[in-house]
Amino acid sequence: MTVGTEAVEFLLPDELSATSPPEARGLARDEVRLMVCEDGAVTHARFRELPGFLHPGDLVVVNNSAMVTAAVPARYGREEAVLHFSTPLDDGRWVVELRDPGGTPWRGADLEPGAHVRLADGHSAVLRAPWLPDAERLWTADIDTDVPRLLAERGRPITYSYVRERWSASYYQTVFGREPGSAEMPSAGRPFTDALVTELVASGVGLASITLHTGVSSPESGEPPSPERFAVPELTARLANLTRDAGGRVVAVGTTVTRALESAVGADDLVHPVSGWTDLVLGGDRPTRVVDGLITGWHAPGASHLHLLEAVAGADVVRQAYRAALDGGYLWHEFGDTALLLRSRPGANTGRAVA
Repeated sequence: MTVGTEAVEFLLPDELSATSPPEARGLARDEVRLMVCEDGAVTHARFRELPGFLHPGDLVVVNNSAMVTAAVPARYGREEAVLHFSTPLDDGRWVVELRDPGGTPWRGADLEPGAHVRLADGHSAVLRAPWLPDAERLWTADIDTDVPRLLAERGRPITYSYVRERWSASYYQTVFGREPGSAEMPSAGRPFTDALVTELVASGVGLASITLHTGVSSPESGEPPSPERFAVPELTARLANLTRDAGGRVVAVGTTVTRALESAVGADDLVHPVSGWTDLVLGGDRPTRVVDGLITGWHAPGASHLHLLEAVAGADVVRQAYRAALDGGYLWHEFGDTALLLRSRPGANTGRAVA
């Protein structure tokens, strides 16, 4: 593994991609592996041991967005295709991504404004224009039918080439999912179970939620994160501020929660209730201001999420974690293993050996 100036660079062996849910591998959701990186020490555990690594007075913030079945079979010209529904826009259009059946996205020169993508039951999507200058795989489109109904009746979970079978939508939901709207599962929350949540609360760890509806990630593209809809409610903002005032840590469950919370921080360094769109991009040059730790899965080489991890825990912690994950055979992607990355305290010995 080599390390770049800002993000970790590495090659991911095929055998480290989780190709199926842990339940299909004989594990409960909370039995996936958990790596804890704190003050230079690396500890290997199971996710159900998470309460032992948090302190009374810490606050765990989760994403209550639920995944929708956002992949719909389609035809583009004479070719079979899959249309991914990413994000609804305020003017009624949708942001979509068109892929061939093998999973390769069509991009700029392969698509034309005004092109029709045929959908089930005689419906269609009309491509209008690329949504963002640096994300040519994502286009705005007019859809001639009720999209939520289309997704409920014809959609399936978005999957990528490393998942070799189709799994039902229940495998892509978290115990926190209450607000449908995510094109892909907020996967950092997947290992939580009702029993684990109860144990956290009983041990004195607070729990709060935000809503951020994830768009299409396209993990192989390495593009910066696209704008996403989010909401930080008043109660969560208040709890985050009280936690920090009392010396506790704010631990985000996933990059989605981190992005939402940091988008709600004002010039006074306090979290404020807010809703709307966020285009915040976090990284080594824009560290987090209220998030002290992050529960996360393992991200693909080149993914922009790697920069966000650095924004929370620092480049040294991320570098150490990914080196240990590769050496230790941790599994990647939404059905894989997890990590708890905590910002090092001032003066901590960051050179401690891996435990």
